[in-house]
Amino acid sequence: MTAPAVGSRDEPPARGFLDVHQRATVEAAMARMIPTDDAAGAREARTVDFVDRYLAGIDAIYAKPDGSGFETLQGKQAWAWQQRVDSLRRTYAEGLDALDRLSRERHREDFVDLSEEDQDDVLHALENRTASSLEAPALQQTSSEADLEFVPLLATHTRQGFYADPVYGGNRDRVGWDVIGFPGPSSLAEVHTGRYSVVDYFADERGHPSQEDDGDA
Repeated sequence: MTAPAVGSRDEPPARGFLDVHQRATVEAAMARMIPTDDAAGAREARTVDFVDRYLAGIDAIYAKPDGSGFETLQGKQAWAWQQRVDSLRRTYAEGLDALDRLSRERHREDFVDLSEEDQDDVLHALENRTASSLEAPALQQTSSEADLEFVPLLATHTRQGFYADPVYGGNRDRVGWDVIGFPGPSSLAEVHTGRYSVVDYFADERGHPSQEDDGDA
């Protein structure tokens, strides 16, 4: 059996940043943000693999167009990305600790051991507690994920891991794309060489009013 190319969609996830308990907690929380119902959810899409790989370092930031692996960051770009990843690691470590503390306060168990209903309760409570500690929360603006508090950051990464190209570790077996009826390219190379197009998925190509039509309304 031929081994998959580095960075390919079939490559098993590399060892990440999260420990066993942290990983199980992130997976459980993500599963409440995109739950499994009549369609696949975050658990099936392995969104936890997406974020665990992301937090592991700067070796899997930009996939190479030819599918042969990831770009090697150097110099100021590498330094800037490392600062960003370090910041996200702190947010996750502190956020996961806070999630378990609140779970024990409200339900006497760690988050991963709670029922789905109680997990929802704790996530909402932690998000509200964090928001209430901010000054003028309605005026808060974020310029990047590094500015987000833990729960909004986790929600952002859940969506990214669900819909991003599988080469980044999530969207396993394209289940995120399947949920929205998007077949997606067979590889990044297909996109970068121009062999794949998303023109058919633009609204006006599917019979919806175009921008020009909206302007005449």
